[in-house]
Amino acid sequence: MTTTPWAAHPLLTEELLGRFRSRAAEYDAANIFFTEDFDELQAGSYLRMLVECPPGDAGGMARAAASQRRLASAAPATALGSSMHLVWTAVAGLLAQRGDPSLGFVLDEAERGEVFAFGVSEPGNDAVLFDSLTRVEQIPGGGYSYTGTKVFTSLSPVWTRLGIFGKLQADDGADDAILHAFVPRGTAGVETLTDWNPHGMRATQSNSTRLTDVRVPPDAVFRSLPVGPNGDLLVFGIFAAFETLIASVYLGIADRALELAAEALLRRRSHTAGRPLADDPVLRNRLAAAAMRRTGAEAELFGVVRDLDGGIEAGSAWFPRLVTLKTHAVEAAVEATNIALHVGGGSGFSASAEAVRLSRDALAGQFHPSTEESARASVATSLLGPPSS
Repeated sequence: MTTTPWAAHPLLTEELLGRFRSRAAEYDAANIFFTEDFDELQAGSYLRMLVECPPGDAGGMARAAASQRRLASAAPATALGSSMHLVWTAVAGLLAQRGDPSLGFVLDEAERGEVFAFGVSEPGNDAVLFDSLTRVEQIPGGGYSYTGTKVFTSLSPVWTRLGIFGKLQADDGADDAILHAFVPRGTAGVETLTDWNPHGMRATQSNSTRLTDVRVPPDAVFRSLPVGPNGDLLVFGIFAAFETLIASVYLGIADRALELAAEALLRRRSHTAGRPLADDPVLRNRLAAAAMRRTGAEAELFGVVRDLDGGIEAGSAWFPRLVTLKTHAVEAAVEATNIALHVGGGSGFSASAEAVRLSRDALAGQFHPSTEESARASVATSLLGPPSS
């Protein structure tokens, strides 16, 4: 079980988590959105948790991390999908905590029930926030037009506000700019494709989104940033909120996988040795190793959310710390699901087995920014500076 000392959202009772766990297998098998889970979370104010308890002295990041971890232990895809909305509310709160109220409207709209999602990831764009393949053009008379393709748009069936960004190429000698905006659902030119058929995390329904001459008014653009790495507070906020809440989801997967592994070892017996598998020293060692990896990532998470809520200003030092947390949490989930599969026996290899589904969900972690390669590059740069060539 998780050893987190923080209080999760009160909605996440054992009864509710039991319902979520019972539905997760059906959502996964049918490759459908977690509609019933979403309705219960929305009705119970779960999606407003960072509005009601923002980052800072109220401990909003700690509460959100604990909640997402607990939710993921029952329904990983439900937790991952919900994270995308919670990330935007966390970003707004982290910015406000640091004196930037520019995303206050996100909190106001979330309070009224709007659901936020990310239209950021693009096929072939490994620069993530620092460049874009989506083309932005100025519209005569004011406003901007966005054209491009976004992938991994979680919450695609239910979002009502989609955060998008694209590159405005200057033609007057000025620098190119990355323009961030939100578009409401139903905006002309926004098309949700039905192309989500992945190996794991199927219920997130993270379909691709095609933007074709999507027009936004000037006041819908809430940030203009230079192309390339920069220290803008929005960039920090997105990295901090995303990496922290994503790490919480994967630690929740690790928690549940370790529970399943321990249950299997206590339940199963060796016919030849005449003893419970829980007495096998090799298997005990493997389980302990996975639990130790989980505990290490857990300690990192505790430290990160403590310092985020504490408003610690660490500048560029935040980024290697955040990407390391996310990387270690995913590694913990993969190792824990591997041991759960290993000790579960032949019946545990069934496609419908919970450990099998968890193992597939855990593998999805490698595709979230930052990737392992990008994370290691960030850490190396923090120690050595950028490569000379």
